[in-house]
Amino acid sequence: MTRVLVVEDDAVSRDLLSEILLAEGFTVESVDDGAGAVAKAEPGRFDLVVSDVRMNHASGFDVLKAFTERAPTTPVILITAFGDVTGAMQAIQAGAYDYVSKPFNIEELRQTVARALERKRLLAQQKATAREDIPPTKLADIVGKSPKMLEVYKLVARVAPTTATVLVTGESGSGKELVARAIHNHSPRATKEFVPVNCTALSESLLESELFGHARGAFTGAISAKRGLFEQANGGTLFLDEIGDMGPKMQAQLLRAIQDGEIRPVGGSEAMKVDVRLVAATNRDLEEEVKKGRFREDLFFRINVVTIRLPSLAERKADIPLLASHFLTKISRRDGRPVAALSEAALALLATYEWPGNVRELENAVARAVAVAKDGVVLPSDLPPEINDPTPAPTTPEPSVPSGLMEDRPTLAELERRYIALVLGECGGNKKKAAEKLGIDRRTLYRALERAGGVPEHDDDDDQP
Repeated sequence: MTRVLVVEDDAVSRDLLSEILLAEGFTVESVDDGAGAVAKAEPGRFDLVVSDVRMNHASGFDVLKAFTERAPTTPVILITAFGDVTGAMQAIQAGAYDYVSKPFNIEELRQTVARALERKRLLAQQKATAREDIPPTKLADIVGKSPKMLEVYKLVARVAPTTATVLVTGESGSGKELVARAIHNHSPRATKEFVPVNCTALSESLLESELFGHARGAFTGAISAKRGLFEQANGGTLFLDEIGDMGPKMQAQLLRAIQDGEIRPVGGSEAMKVDVRLVAATNRDLEEEVKKGRFREDLFFRINVVTIRLPSLAERKADIPLLASHFLTKISRRDGRPVAALSEAALALLATYEWPGNVRELENAVARAVAVAKDGVVLPSDLPPEINDPTPAPTTPEPSVPSGLMEDRPTLAELERRYIALVLGECGGNKKKAAEKLGIDRRTLYRALERAGGVPEHDDDDDQP
């Protein structure tokens, strides 16, 4: 009989979790406190632990630590309402089997439990220990608590300690390089270099020289030998951004370098062995590019060992307030200003805008707002015009007017009447002053009033100066 320990201080959540697990045919024991669960951490006592993270006396991480040390073959699933990248990284690297955010999907929870138990059966002797050889790395630039981002965090945490080649996909501006850096920073290669290169920014010949280096005299202007980025990244991580834009010649050379684990500088005669972790990124559909013959299928399979898809900002709009607040703090501190505040009206505009440029566009919009905001408060008028007033600019009307629209437009007489009323109001109803302001004599003003059908009555003392 499978024995499961549920650790949850909220009675409703605890009962729900217990009912779900009982329905699966498991024997369930529950406690309402992390300290009580820590006391039960013994080898062979439970087959699985499902624990909340934030509790009094002892947290879910304390429970995880106790079981990792005393019952290392017992998988632990952590559940929290505060899903973020730091928590996901900490949980996975500390040995948790999975990290689930509230409100959880019951069917997904069942599947997670089933996978954890299967893993226990297959890898009963394997210890999931926390990595202690990696220096702490800030991941504050990856922000978001949406379910799709939580899946990204967990996948990053799982692949980072491996040597697998990773392909990061997503729209421009969605944060692909940040994910690549997170993979590097949480890998055994973290003390070595992370070397990024944008495949779009360089011509094919320049990219070849940049990646593989060149010998002295290899081409006109090569007055000295140059070390390539593969060599620079030796022992570390090479990030190839927008690899889908790489030309056919470079695709073939890159494939050879990956297969052989060695490079040959342009114009050089000797090959050089390199040990490089490759992370690639693209905003293209590479499978479609392969079908159209624009990207090598064999190279695609080489770089597509693990794929991490980044959601667009439109897919994670719930993260916009978090991202905006993060960028406000980051940019204000960078510029040496007091941390700006975001007005509710400005936040509402940010939350409803479509963001074709994704997170990068949002960061630029916040940077612009911080630069122009007065008194440290970002108002709608501080945001870029396309966000502050997303309505398309009116086009020049056609000479002909469709029938049925003229009645919606004020007549010339109505416009004249409104304007005279406005000027009269500004002049306190004094027709003499109003006529002077309008640049006409009083008699012309009277005729205009009669022609326009009159204006609202005002007290008028024509003898006043």
